[in-house]
Amino acid sequence: MQRMLSMRDLKPQDLQGLSQEAVSALATQMLGHIEQQARDLEVQQKLLQRKDRDIAWRDAKIEKITFELARLKRWKFGAKSEAMTAEQRQMFQDTLLEDEADLEAQLAALQAALPNTPAKPKAPARRPRRQALPDHLRRVEHHHEPEDTSCTTADCGQPMTRVGEDISERLDIVPAEFFVHRHIYGKWTCRCCQRQGIERLVQEPADPQIIDGGIAASGLVAHTLISRFVDHLPYYRQEIINARSGVHTPRSTLARTAGNAGAAMVPLFEAHKRYVLSCPVLHADETPVAMLDPGAGKTKRAYIWAYARGELDAQAGVIYEFCLGRGSQYPVAFLGAAQGPPGSTMQDQPPWRGTLVCDQYAGYDAVLDKRVYPQRIAAHCAAHARRKFDELLGTSEVAKEAIKRIAWIYHVEGQFEAMDAQQRLAARQQLTRPLWKELHVWLKLERGRVPDGGSIAAAIDYSLNSWTALTRHLEDGAVPIDNNFIERQIKPWAMGRKAWLFCGSESAGQRAAVVMSLVQSAKLNGHDPWAYLRDVLERLPSHPNSRIEELLPHRWQKPAA
Repeated sequence: MQRMLSMRDLKPQDLQGLSQEAVSALATQMLGHIEQQARDLEVQQKLLQRKDRDIAWRDAKIEKITFELARLKRWKFGAKSEAMTAEQRQMFQDTLLEDEADLEAQLAALQAALPNTPAKPKAPARRPRRQALPDHLRRVEHHHEPEDTSCTTADCGQPMTRVGEDISERLDIVPAEFFVHRHIYGKWTCRCCQRQGIERLVQEPADPQIIDGGIAASGLVAHTLISRFVDHLPYYRQEIINARSGVHTPRSTLARTAGNAGAAMVPLFEAHKRYVLSCPVLHADETPVAMLDPGAGKTKRAYIWAYARGELDAQAGVIYEFCLGRGSQYPVAFLGAAQGPPGSTMQDQPPWRGTLVCDQYAGYDAVLDKRVYPQRIAAHCAAHARRKFDELLGTSEVAKEAIKRIAWIYHVEGQFEAMDAQQRLAARQQLTRPLWKELHVWLKLERGRVPDGGSIAAAIDYSLNSWTALTRHLEDGAVPIDNNFIERQIKPWAMGRKAWLFCGSESAGQRAAVVMSLVQSAKLNGHDPWAYLRDVLERLPSHPNSRIEELLPHRWQKPAA
């Protein structure tokens, strides 16, 4: 029997002589075969596309897992601070070496064009000298002279003459000294009037005190507050320390003393708040603290919100607020109308307006809502953008290059520290704007090369999605490049919560915010916090409320000795 030819075996000459019906049947069979091949090809293409998506998803998953493992290893074995790693330092050192070689070459070319001059002798290397002890410290002199000042030469024995002396100083300390102020109020009467039956008695009124009827003077109150909120010593430890000097100060007494002092400083705190919020550039950040919840028998999370005048502002100041949560309602309320104290001659201030330097936390969205606050502008933190790449440094070449580019921007930005706002703005336009523009182009290029869902994609998106706010400092010379300044002002709270563990109540937390706002601002203005608090607590009871601004940290002057 003759074998039926398949379509694959047909040749042009085989079609000759076939009937029309046979040709139509072959054409129908061929079309069906072509349609089947098209369906098979479409199925294969969909299968390949699905495999490509699976591969991209697996790559992103592998990258994410690798990143998590690297971060866990860094958390477990690396340093706990955010200091630069050895690899980061090496990257930055390479750039510095390149710059150094370039400058040396330019210097050599300039020196070659100068006429020959005799070389000056090289000065001998200076030996490091110990820093002199401060002049204000009390000196206790100890004289050391020979017992016999006669000449010991044979056949001489004449008295010797003192020709000089050598002085060496050693630093010593005496533990804190408690002492008592005895206020003696003399009583005076007129004997003449007394003989006439008239009693006339004259006596000086008692000086007003920060704590009526208390035995703690302003110095001890200030010491208690500094020990608690600067040195972070709980009251029970202060009680033990004071007992070593033979003074019994129960922790309950210390707590009441701090509470009374904190309440007395509230008007000063409100005036300080108005001063901080008068700045057109404001830093903002928040950190959690634990608060005791007696009803539940445990602690719950509260937050300290910190606000500071711009780092580049001529006058410094920071203010803290203790809040029960992290919602946007807290900064919205704080940055609203700043009310003057009852009876004050100051007018109520409108809601704060200016540039807010912050991170990309969603809680600030309501604060910066253009529909409600059209005169507020966001400036995002370059350090936060850098940290996203820093976490990926060991697993991504893109992160390594991003860190290098951002480090160079910071290096150039550091040269503008001593400039005023106008000079800094001009320098940024000339020097750092081109670097930011190059970084922007590079980030967009790399974003198109990395798969969605990966850690490096998230790090790039963090910067690109808020590029306008991230580069806000290029439009205003008074705006800093990052928010590190306010993070440094929050560190005292991070140190304190390790010591005192939790706040006892909401009022205790706000009282701590009052004291730490004034103390930390005093430190920012170069004052000794104890000297500042002692003088303020002594003057507050009799100081007019209309002149409360005179006691603010940036205006306070140390009393003459």
